[in-house]
Amino acid sequence: MTELEQEPAVAAELFGDRVELARQFTADLAREGELRGLIGPLELPRLWSRHVVNSALLAPLLRPGRVGDVGSGAGLPGLVLAIARPDVHLVLIEPMERRVDWLTEESTALGLDNVTVVRARAEDAVQDAGLDQVTARAVSALSKLLPITAPLLRAGGEFVFMKGARVDEEVAAAQKVIRKLGLTDVSTQILGEHLAEPTRVFRAILPERQYFAG
Repeated sequence: MTELEQEPAVAAELFGDRVELARQFTADLAREGELRGLIGPLELPRLWSRHVVNSALLAPLLRPGRVGDVGSGAGLPGLVLAIARPDVHLVLIEPMERRVDWLTEESTALGLDNVTVVRARAEDAVQDAGLDQVTARAVSALSKLLPITAPLLRAGGEFVFMKGARVDEEVAAAQKVIRKLGLTDVSTQILGEHLAEPTRVFRAILPERQYFAG
C-alpha cells in the first residue's frame, strides 16, 4: 500500500492558522478518496503537492464574494479554497451523486460554513448565476468550458481556471469563443514556480451578461 506524502513546509504558509483543517481534509481524502472514486490509486505519494498545495496556490486570486467551482469532484480546488479563504463563499457544482455526497459530508465534517454544494452540470446550474468568479480544475478545454460557465458569472465577473502545461495552446484554440463572449483582460500566469507542482491559471473578465450556445 502506498503511503501519504509528507506535508510540505509550504502548506503552513498557504493555510496559516487553518492548516489543521487542510491536514484533516488531506487525511480524509487519503482514507476515502480511492474507495469513493475521487482520486486514483497512485495519488497518495503526491496528494499534498499535486492536489492540495496546487489548489491552494489559487487562493490569493479570489475576491471576497461568491465563487463557483465547476466539476468540484473531490473538492479540488473548491474545498481547499474554502479552507484557505473563509471570507469567500464557495459554490461547489458537481453532477455526480457520490461526489456530491462526499462534498456535503466533508464540508460538514470540516465545519465549513462558507460552502454550498449544488448537484448539477454547469450548464444547468442557472440558480447560481451571478457569481463573482468561477473556477475549474481538469474539467475540459477552454473552448468548451468558457461557453458553459459564462452564464454563471455576473457582469464583470472573472474566470480563474486551473489549467495544464498547454494552457497557451488552449487559449489560442479558444480565440473564437473568447471574441464571441467579449472577454477582456485575458491572461495566463504560473503560480508557485519554485514548487514541484506549479499552478497554471487562465484569467479573463466577462464585461457584460452574454448567453452563448453551441
